[in-house]
Amino acid sequence: MAFAELKNDLILRAARGEKVERPPCWLMRQAGRYLPEYHKVKDGRDFFETCRDAEIASEITIQPIDHFDGLIDAAIIFSDILVIPQAMGMDVQMIDKVGPRFVDPLRIPNDLNRVNFNCDVSKELDWAFKAITLTREKLNGRVPLLGFCGAPWTLMCYMIEGGGTKIFRFVKEWIFKYPNESKKLLQGITDVAIEFLALQVKAGAQMLQIFESWGGELSCDDFDKFSLPYLNQIVEKVPLRLKELGINEKIPMTVFAKGSWYALDKLCNSNYDVVSLDWLFKPEDAVKINNNRVTLQGNLDPCVMYGSKEIITQEVERMIKGFGGGKGNYIVNFGHGTHPFMDPEQIRFFLQECHRMGSQ
Repeated sequence: MAFAELKNDLILRAARGEKVERPPCWLMRQAGRYLPEYHKVKDGRDFFETCRDAEIASEITIQPIDHFDGLIDAAIIFSDILVIPQAMGMDVQMIDKVGPRFVDPLRIPNDLNRVNFNCDVSKELDWAFKAITLTREKLNGRVPLLGFCGAPWTLMCYMIEGGGTKIFRFVKEWIFKYPNESKKLLQGITDVAIEFLALQVKAGAQMLQIFESWGGELSCDDFDKFSLPYLNQIVEKVPLRLKELGINEKIPMTVFAKGSWYALDKLCNSNYDVVSLDWLFKPEDAVKINNNRVTLQGNLDPCVMYGSKEIITQEVERMIKGFGGGKGNYIVNFGHGTHPFMDPEQIRFFLQECHRMGSQ
């Protein structure tokens, strides 16, 4: 499939570890509820219904690229990490002002019989691939398009807990009481994630990110058992699957393990091109641990956007200096996603300051 030539490849060069003229900028959850135009397009539709409409999903994906014209260096497809559990046969609903809810979560090992470990990813998530292809066409080479998926441990948390939680009671019961069944589920999710990511690239995605949003709920030892092996499988097997699909191009891959500060050295030692950091890291310390092995991404606390412009300037300067000035091995991002309450003009000022300081 032929797409328009890329006009801005800054983030791809940074991900490859090349020296760049300034650090590229994009934001997790950059397409979404904080933008007034998002609500106009969504127009009261169900969240997942919105994701499954290629025309609407593509429009929402491109909204921040238009809104902050010239300030954002990548688009990320408008979707959700929970589409993998849906593809595996689980009923997931997005409740307004509450969040995701699984109608019938997994609570005992016998519940694994309800999970479709052999789902046809190309069929079940066909709408996602159509949205990616349409978005890539509409972008017309302005910026690269990122695809993504949830990491196995994080998706397992949702599938067992049935939604967001503060205590992780049920999923922790699984890993300590049913470790073998836990690993069976994690492997099944991993296999689906590998296929999903590869097919996103086939559809037009030019870079990939894996969200281990609940990584910090594991101890260091348990991260090594229930997260890291599956993250490593994904980064090792996606390129192999791409070759089987006739794609020999190197696709940069990013891992974001929120709260997993103890795992930074191991993640930098994996085959990921980029390791994304939350705001718990001091940039200088992360740079020292990384020792130029990978590109780092992050890591401003998104809540800085609620501060004054003076505070934003101060925090941006601290961040960019901490990551070595941003002319190599660094991508600007928040330490997690935007909030629906944020003022887009505050975010615009943040991006402008990143451009100004990153170009000095």
